[in-house]
Amino acid sequence: MGEFLKFDNALWQRVVSLLEYDAASPLTLTTGFFLFAFLVFGVGYLMVRGRAHLRTLYVVLFSLYFYYKLSGLYLLLLLFVALSDYLIGRRVYCIKQRGGSGGGWVALSVVINVAILVYFKATNFFVDLVNGLYAEGTLDWESVVVPAGVSFFVFQSIAYVVDIKRGVIEPLRRFSSYLFLLSFFPKMFLGPLVKAKEFIPQIEAAKATVTREDFGRAVALIAGGMIKYAVIAKAIGALFVAPAFAGKLGDGGFVALMAIYGFTLQIYCDFSGYSDIAQGVALMLGFRLPDNFDAPYHSATITEFWRRWHISLSTWLKDYLYISLGGNRCGSVRTYLNLILTMLLGGLWHGVGMTFIAWGLLHGVALALHKVWLKVVPGAKSVGAQMGVVCRVVATLVTFHIVAFGWLLFTADDMTVVGDMLSRIAYNFSFEDVALVVEGSAVAFVIMGVGYLLHAMPRRWDEALRRGVVKVGVVGQWLIMVAAIWLVMECGMLLAAETGAGGGLPMYAAF
Repeated sequence: MGEFLKFDNALWQRVVSLLEYDAASPLTLTTGFFLFAFLVFGVGYLMVRGRAHLRTLYVVLFSLYFYYKLSGLYLLLLLFVALSDYLIGRRVYCIKQRGGSGGGWVALSVVINVAILVYFKATNFFVDLVNGLYAEGTLDWESVVVPAGVSFFVFQSIAYVVDIKRGVIEPLRRFSSYLFLLSFFPKMFLGPLVKAKEFIPQIEAAKATVTREDFGRAVALIAGGMIKYAVIAKAIGALFVAPAFAGKLGDGGFVALMAIYGFTLQIYCDFSGYSDIAQGVALMLGFRLPDNFDAPYHSATITEFWRRWHISLSTWLKDYLYISLGGNRCGSVRTYLNLILTMLLGGLWHGVGMTFIAWGLLHGVALALHKVWLKVVPGAKSVGAQMGVVCRVVATLVTFHIVAFGWLLFTADDMTVVGDMLSRIAYNFSFEDVALVVEGSAVAFVIMGVGYLLHAMPRRWDEALRRGVVKVGVVGQWLIMVAAIWLVMECGMLLAAETGAGGGLPMYAAF
């Protein structure tokens, strides 16, 4: 009897642990526990996917569970934003039906959502600033923890209300459907941001269908995304970028330059890999999320880069910020200022600090200067496909280095680090260090080389590879998934043994 009670207690503790939030081990799409939870979820999903309302409730419950396991009681913040904008959206629609504008209610939605972002994003910066100007402890304020994915669900919610105001969509009738739009677990963490007019019909569809081609494409997306995110990005970051920025690999200029190149690849693989996984998981459920990255380092101009990088975010910034500021409708000077202000606010969206301000200004000014270039230089092109081969190669290299410098601003703790890294490259660069550094970090350089080669692949090769995954059939697809999972697990264990770095959240979990 005693043994049975011990077993029963152990089982109960295990059940409780499945329901509790563990800050040390949050749930993401790349954790082993998510794989188990998703398989269990999938069994139930097969039984409800043909019944729209029941399917919505089922997915919403799992999405809320997912977010609780990711962020704990910040789930209440998500529910507050959802309920607030669901009600505001309906109110705006009613006013418009009676001939009004509903602008005041839209403003209320924007104020509420922006206030949430400002509190979580700017409080720590403001407290540190005050304490730095006066005396440490002037503001005795406990550090604010930023909820995972807060920027994404806040931006998504603002867009929903604005789209109702613009007449693009009608408000959802059921609160559960709006919760689905806001909390759908594959996109909850790092996006992509979806357009309500494109995603709502999928929520309300009678049946979520998954074709054989959809399943194969989903496997290709998930397997490729896992390798980009959990192998390439994690390995480069742990083995080279992090120790290089920390000064553990020396103070040579070559190390500094390679650290910037390494981070440039790392952040792409981190973001795009997670987006690919999100797309694949959603596709397995019968939902289509938009492409979020399109080989951004192939870009020959900064304008082209922002058409390829984090496409859903750049589209959101254009549709709901740039256009709201006046876009290009108020003359050239105003257009340039709108671009700069949009990117400045985009930088502050990522974080409040001088480095993010500098990053936003860099991209805003670069976009404005490119607009000027197109206007004053006869025959200037906006995208690389319109250029000759030599011109395209040179322009791509220039654009890549502008973007890479931006990533230095993006990742540096402060402007002192930026200055130090640039100083090392300018005044302490020696070709004699190259062989020594490469030999000392050979694994990291091999992975970096593979990562850049994969990124350099033409789009048609990538599509051919995905078609190949579709053609190998279900057995082959499962073998591919098992191989990808095994590779990720092996890489995680090797990195943990080498550096003590485990899995967990992507670099910018607070987005």
